[in-house]
Amino acid sequence: MIHRVALGALPDKPHTVFRAPDGSIVYEEMFTRGGFDGPFSYLHHRMPITAPRGVEATTRGFPIAQPSAEGNHPLQRRLYDSNLATTGGAMLEARTPIVVNKDVSMYVARPTKSDDVLFANGDGDELWYVFSGDLVLVSPFGRLAVTAGDYVHVPRSCVHLWELVSKDAALIVFEARGGCYVPDNFRNPVGQLKLDAPYTHRDFKIPEAPIASFDHAPSGPTELVVKKLDKFSMHHLQYTPLDVVGWDGFAYPFAFPIEKYQAKTGLIHLPPTIHTTFVGPGFAICSFVPRVTDTHPQAIPCPYPHSSVDCDEILFYVKGNFTSRRGVGPGAISLHPAGIAHGPHPGAYEASIGTVRTDELAVMIDTFAPLIPTREAVALENRDYHMAWQLKT
Repeated sequence: MIHRVALGALPDKPHTVFRAPDGSIVYEEMFTRGGFDGPFSYLHHRMPITAPRGVEATTRGFPIAQPSAEGNHPLQRRLYDSNLATTGGAMLEARTPIVVNKDVSMYVARPTKSDDVLFANGDGDELWYVFSGDLVLVSPFGRLAVTAGDYVHVPRSCVHLWELVSKDAALIVFEARGGCYVPDNFRNPVGQLKLDAPYTHRDFKIPEAPIASFDHAPSGPTELVVKKLDKFSMHHLQYTPLDVVGWDGFAYPFAFPIEKYQAKTGLIHLPPTIHTTFVGPGFAICSFVPRVTDTHPQAIPCPYPHSSVDCDEILFYVKGNFTSRRGVGPGAISLHPAGIAHGPHPGAYEASIGTVRTDELAVMIDTFAPLIPTREAVALENRDYHMAWQLKT
């Protein structure tokens, strides 16, 4: 939902007769958000997308994020190592749930092979971050090649599959029940990204031209797994929905390389809100990228200790020198819940004085509803993390 895109063969006007060169009719699909009042796209298929061969419950799918019996009790700062998450299988099964609340669930995914069926998540938008590896998101909108450092947005109920290009990959994903969007305040009245937005239209990657053409009908999968209300159904389709010869609209998958984010710098330390990248009901996702630090001669560049009494915070550490933390490295996930003051480790605050830039790269999500760890996360936890703030006497 970055800007309008039109690719492939299109009729002169929507909802009118559109024929292939051989005279056969082309079938229109409307992919809409917000009922019929939000962003939408027209997709033009060679065959009807509604023709079924059968439907059934299925065991295919990933573990649903469920709060652990203990929750975050006792209340404390927590650290998880995503590198220890289970590895193997296709993306559809290779997800390990980490935390969950009513608005968003977070998973770690470590696939080792490509999907063999299509998938559509009817429970929310998916925002991925590619930690390592090269992949292609295949959908009716085309092929979207992504690599380490890319965010990948997959709209709710968008039919797709993942092809693994490298031998394996590691990703995190946020399942956003109420959707995930570019903040409204980054756009002008006509929807263009503003000049002071932290990214430009050119920074976003869109799918390549449609997979199908009038001369080429793909033989893609006809099995589609749909997730709805945290249950999975297998739909056996008569025709693959990847047979799109053209599409036009605002609703489609896209990617955004995190290092394209234009970081802001102030005279003194600015709050994390200046790193906001995507938002949704109940949460904001921020990107911490290499940047020049604060310019006041007496500035303390390290984040100040704070009590954010209304938000839980997750940080996924990607690479670089994390000046505010010790004992964390690439792939670490910290959970700092509301109710506990948090901030830099002892010594980091003082050591940052006089520094002129930071090279850290990290993804953050702040939520208003408490994030509850899952039972799967317990196996990845560093139990000594909370006490790492203890001062030595």
